[in-house]
Amino acid sequence: MTRLSSTYSSNRWWAIAVDVVLVVVFATTGRASHGETLTPWGIADTAWPFVVACLAAWVLVTVARWPHARVFPSGLVVWAATLAGGMGLRVLAGDTAATAFIVVAAITLAVLLLLPRLLLGRRRFERGGAAAERTAPDRSRSA
Repeated sequence: MTRLSSTYSSNRWWAIAVDVVLVVVFATTGRASHGETLTPWGIADTAWPFVVACLAAWVLVTVARWPHARVFPSGLVVWAATLAGGMGLRVLAGDTAATAFIVVAAITLAVLLLLPRLLLGRRRFERGGAAAERTAPDRSRSA
């Protein structure tokens, strides 16, 4: 777990890939729960608006230079933009966005996009804090 959390926290590309894979998992489980076929084309057709929105959010996170492994602001921005942008693109493409779907998508995407940051991103900052305390000069002995 330490190696995985270190990779996630230190490598932006790895974190982007994790988010995109989790958005595809979201689309796949949605299709499966409605009895739709799980063909690559079908999954891509469902996932693309959310993947595009997720990648757009990552552009913002990168340009703003926010620490990508933190829940705030990066995780919340990626989650909100993936949800809102994905729904918007979905509607623009001629599909629907019923209220129940928006609520379920909001909860599911929150779990999928924020949980890795809570579990993997957090460990790095805890270690960094402990390391910073160990390497700080001891000022109690200065005369």
